[in-house]
Amino acid sequence: MLAHDFMAFREVSRRNGVILSFGGDLSESVLYALGEVLKTRMQTEETDAGVAKRVFSIFVEQVQNVIRYSADRIVPEGKPDSARISSGMIVVGTEEGRFFVVCCNEVGRDEVPRLRERLAHIVGLSSEELKRYYREKLRQPPDEGSLGGSIGLIEIARRSSAPVEYDFQEIAADRSLFCLKAYI
Repeated sequence: MLAHDFMAFREVSRRNGVILSFGGDLSESVLYALGEVLKTRMQTEETDAGVAKRVFSIFVEQVQNVIRYSADRIVPEGKPDSARISSGMIVVGTEEGRFFVVCCNEVGRDEVPRLRERLAHIVGLSSEELKRYYREKLRQPPDEGSLGGSIGLIEIARRSSAPVEYDFQEIAADRSLFCLKAYI
């Protein structure tokens, strides 16, 4: 049964264009290692340098969002924030001749309305409006509760070749699974 299940998973992944997938605990060091694998894979396949740069940039932003904001996380006592370990999933693949990067992680259900509103706003902006919004956010202090500059989602949308897709699925009374997909 074990080999059969993993063979089925492998075939479904291939059919869906998956070139890199990871599910489990993510940290800055895992991000670095997966990033090296992704870079090597794109170099081996002779991916256009501009496209590869955008894929890698979105990949890093997505994984950093999981590390910083997953509700399923461990923050070792007495260690810096960079030692944070958070659970999530990341998938990079190709679909209809373009790359995609999908990331999923748990969020508190109380965070969903604010996140949904923010994403709906970002998705509704044109590329020029995104540039203006990005510059505007750079001049402002980070949002309350932000562990970065509050520009990661905007950065992902700016580097995407199509509007980002997102979804939420309730998984417990107090948690939802958040998924974000960007195309390049």
